[in-house]
Order: sequence, then structure tokens, then C-alpha cells
Amino acid sequence: MRGYTIFSGSANTEFAKNVAKRLDCNLSDAGIKRFSDGEISVQIGESVRGKDVFIIQSTCAPANDNLMELLILSDALKRSSANSITAIVPYFGYSRQDRKAAPRVPISAKLVADLMQTAGINRVATIDLHAGQIQGFFDIPVDNLYGSIIFNDFLRQRDLSNAVVASPDVGGIMRARAVAKTLNLDLVIVDKRREKANESEVMNVIGDVAGKDVIIVDDMIDTAGTIVKAADVFKKQGAKSVIACCTHPVLSGKAYDRIENGNLDELIVTDTIPLAKEIDKIKVLSVAPIFGEVIRRVYHNESVNGLFN
Repeated sequence: MRGYTIFSGSANTEFAKNVAKRLDCNLSDAGIKRFSDGEISVQIGESVRGKDVFIIQSTCAPANDNLMELLILSDALKRSSANSITAIVPYFGYSRQDRKAAPRVPISAKLVADLMQTAGINRVATIDLHAGQIQGFFDIPVDNLYGSIIFNDFLRQRDLSNAVVASPDVGGIMRARAVAKTLNLDLVIVDKRREKANESEVMNVIGDVAGKDVIIVDDMIDTAGTIVKAADVFKKQGAKSVIACCTHPVLSGKAYDRIENGNLDELIVTDTIPLAKEIDKIKVLSVAPIFGEVIRRVYHNESVNGLFN
């Protein structure tokens, strides 16, 4: 057998260790250093000639540093005669820049895809891309798993007799609908609109939440403004409780304060991005076992499709 090795960038080393533990192996040695001017230096500490290599690296904040780390690691492994390089990217940075939403703007997600391929990456595995069409930006296989895999199992352990699933905006309807269908629950939608310039967004709820336990489903939570404001609206319309399930806890700016002091009762996230701090309202579920299984199946040339169900 050609053998495989797993390397980790510095973005989320604890997650990488959990993936390796799932596979009953150790992370391979890669020395990652930074020069005084911020440049990244990598030296692979063992032979990878002829091996299938997996790099675990979320391109979360600081996004540019972590992305460059991934690219430089890939280049080093390619030049060390690795047989193949698979990037395990739990959180795919720049995924919100997936189209030309205004004149004279880049499609940064496509640029990132090009950079990864140029660096020598042969396959990418991620979870809950912000836009599914990003898979088409690559000319290599891309496995885009669903966070609902783990959220559904977690939610089934709760009393869902009075629950409804909510999408925080029109763009997330497909994601929320899939969870609602799997759990056999009704779906409500938040319609956001700005009535006039320089006025705050108005949130209209399409559906009945009075007396209900609302479960908001989204792919990521950044500043937490939308999620917390949606929780306020649901509570004003009589919701009994409001929780949110979001795969990627970006949590920038005032996010932690908003969650801690807002009407959101609980936030359930995964460990694709390490939390800056722990608060009682946030519960973390691990997707490391899922990515461990992805690595095993890719290495043995088995279908990854079963993990989508």
C-alpha cells in the first residue's frame, strides 16, 4: 500500500488532532514558521514520496495567513513527490464572494480555487459551502458535506413536538427546508427588506411561530446581527424558545456580546472554526469524525456519497 499521511496547518490544530485520533494515527511533522516580516516558511519533516497526503486547514481568520499557509504546505508537498494532495478545508474562506454582486468586483472564491489547484491540490473536502456553485470553480473533485448530518442527530434527541424550523433569510431556504423535511417539521421564513435608505432592515416572518420552539438553520454566523435580530422578532411574535444551528462560528466583531445578551436561547455550532472564547449559550458539536471518515474513504477509493445522507 502506498500509505497516507496527515498534516495540519495552524488554523485549527485541535480539530486536526481529533481527525487523526479518529483514524488512530498521528499528525505528520511539518515545521511552520514566520519570519519577522510575516512571511510563512514551511519544512516537511518526513518523507512523503509516493504517499497520499491530506492537509487539514480551515481558511478562517486570519484568512489570508491561513490560506497562504495551506498553499505553501501544498507546494512543499508537491515538490516532495507526494502521490496526491487532498485539502481538508472545514471552513472555506472567501466563499461569500462567489459572484459579481456589483460592477467591477472580483469573484474571490474562484481566485482561491485557482490558487489551490496551482499549488498542487488534487482534491478538496469541505462542509456547507456558502454557495454550492463554488464546487464548479474547481477542475478537481470537491466533496461538499452538509452540516445537517450532525445537527439532525443532535436535534432528534430533543422534544420536537412543538418545534418549527426557520430560515433567517430567503437565500437559506433550501438548507432549512432540508432539515425541516428530515425532522418532519414545518418551515417558517424571515423576509428581510430595507424600506428606505438609511433605515434599519425590517424583518417579516412568513409563517406562525406563536407558542413554538423555533430552530434557526444557517451555514455560518458572523457578526450575529441577523440571528439575534431574528430571535427578537420570533420572541415578539410569541415564540416559546429560539435556538440556532450554524455550521461555521465565524463570530467576529460584537458577535459574542450579542449572543450573550440577546434573545437567542442557544447557539449550536461545529468545530470547523475554533471559538475565541466559551460562553454558556454556545454548544459545539464535532465534525472531526465525519472528516476522518472522508479521509478513510478517499484513501481506499470508496464512495463519499454515503456521508451526504
